[in-house]
Amino acid sequence: MSRNLIAILRGITPAEAPAVAAILIDAGIDRIEVPLNSPDPFDSIAAIVAAHGHSALIGAGTVLTVADVASVARAGGKLVVSPNCDPQVIRATQAAGMQSWPGVLTPTECFAALQAGADGLKIFPASLLGPDGLKAIRAVLPTGTQVYAVGGAGPDNFGTWFAASANGFGIGSALYKPGLNLDDIAQRARDIVAAYDEASA
Repeated sequence: MSRNLIAILRGITPAEAPAVAAILIDAGIDRIEVPLNSPDPFDSIAAIVAAHGHSALIGAGTVLTVADVASVARAGGKLVVSPNCDPQVIRATQAAGMQSWPGVLTPTECFAALQAGADGLKIFPASLLGPDGLKAIRAVLPTGTQVYAVGGAGPDNFGTWFAASANGFGIGSALYKPGLNLDDIAQRARDIVAAYDEASA
């Protein structure tokens, strides 16, 4: 079962990326983004794709420019996540055959992202909108729109966000941050997956 969870590996290095990705995939998280403000992000993406591209959806976060989109594609990524809604970035992502998940917070941004061809919406920061805000926006979104909550959504409140119509989540520092050992990451991943499964049952 592929869960609607995207692991955000901000700060990861190419040397550790394949091993961390293996742990996440083993725990049940098979969507992985490497933010572009990490060290040598394209090398990390390429390393994860080489090791796990057959069993996970891998790509980049904090993608801000069309040039970044091209670099993600060259690294073998298939997922482009942004903190903002830039129609040029969305269109370039679609043209390259990758999934586009732009960051949005308002109805105007939601519809601009969908009109440009986004595969789904990343509510960011979700803590600012809150579950009640998502409920209000959901009332006007096209049926079937995929919405992930990122920034303020986690294992303690998955159920609340699901009840507000969230489809999934991006998880960052609750899952990975530089300095954690592999055992710690594995335990965090298992706990997050268990919480997700319980909340989505």
